[in-house]
Amino acid sequence: MSARLADVIDVLEAAYPPELAQGWDSVGLVCGDPDETVESVTVAVDATPAVAAEVPERGLLLAHHPLLLRGVDTVAASTAKGALIHGLIRTNRALFTAHTNADSAAPGVSDALAEALGLTVEDVLEPVGGGRDLDKWVVFVPAANADAVRNAMFAAGAGHIGDYSHCSWSTTGTGQFLPHEGASPAIGSVGAIERVPEDRVEMIAPAGLRARVLTALRGAHPYEEPAFDIFALAPIPGDVGLGRIGTLAEPEPLSAFVSRVRAALPETSWGVRAAGDPGATVSRVAVCGGAGDSLLGRVARVGVDAYVTSDLRHHPADEHRRASGVALVDVAHWASEYPWCHQAAALLRGHFGDALPVQVSAVRTDPWNVED
Repeated sequence: MSARLADVIDVLEAAYPPELAQGWDSVGLVCGDPDETVESVTVAVDATPAVAAEVPERGLLLAHHPLLLRGVDTVAASTAKGALIHGLIRTNRALFTAHTNADSAAPGVSDALAEALGLTVEDVLEPVGGGRDLDKWVVFVPAANADAVRNAMFAAGAGHIGDYSHCSWSTTGTGQFLPHEGASPAIGSVGAIERVPEDRVEMIAPAGLRARVLTALRGAHPYEEPAFDIFALAPIPGDVGLGRIGTLAEPEPLSAFVSRVRAALPETSWGVRAAGDPGATVSRVAVCGGAGDSLLGRVARVGVDAYVTSDLRHHPADEHRRASGVALVDVAHWASEYPWCHQAAALLRGHFGDALPVQVSAVRTDPWNVED
């Protein structure tokens, strides 16, 4: 039983697109040959020696947290991370990471956390753009030449919206210009104001094609100096982004909700701590797997009763509680992301079935391991 590593990567990158990763992040294949096969997959939050020991030879370790991220300039076997990498390579084991791309994907880390808590997801806490960066082009062209300019821009990649092509909008107006000495006007003459019936042609195009579209526009436009505007469009929120907002099937007191969180997540030394009125009703909840205090401002504005995340610091939590009525539930970082392991495992099982055994590591990689 096996699968080509490249095929497994295709499935993972379709579910957790690399372009959703933060710019500082490091995601994707860390070691392994995409052309070779893997005989199993082990899913974990962290790539640690104890987790790696569970990965059979010729297996793939799918980890949420990157092993190589901050200031890595060596993988010598004499270093902790280098030793792990060397051990994987010697036994034909591969390592793949899905981190902030899995955080923002839909479904992703926060969806898995919400499901574990019994929440029905209704919205994204902090959406990100759902597609490529787009430009809106506005071109002013004599009506007789408008079709030629449109077609040239279409051929350069403009005018595509979803499953439609050749998309544009036009209206008619009057263009005015005064050619000066040195000009070579296609219409009119030097020293005389010219007024021309023109079409205002609008269409969108991927920002990455800006130079190509501009070249096509200039080539088809009759004017020596075409008049046009390029507007960078704001990203359209989609179903991807950090955190989720969900609702409970029935409202319950904060104290009961905290117990729900404790029962739903794996036990850790950190435990579960909360800030708020124990008797306050909780119905609508925001969640963010991993460190989520950067979203506290957003949480205060979206009309939720409680926020479940990890790594909340003293001062941000205190300031949030002073300014907002939203209760805080703080759990261990590892525990908040562990449900994703089962989500990723189900994804791979659904694609490969019995051809590729998939297991979720039971190793608790939470670094806090001493309980009082």
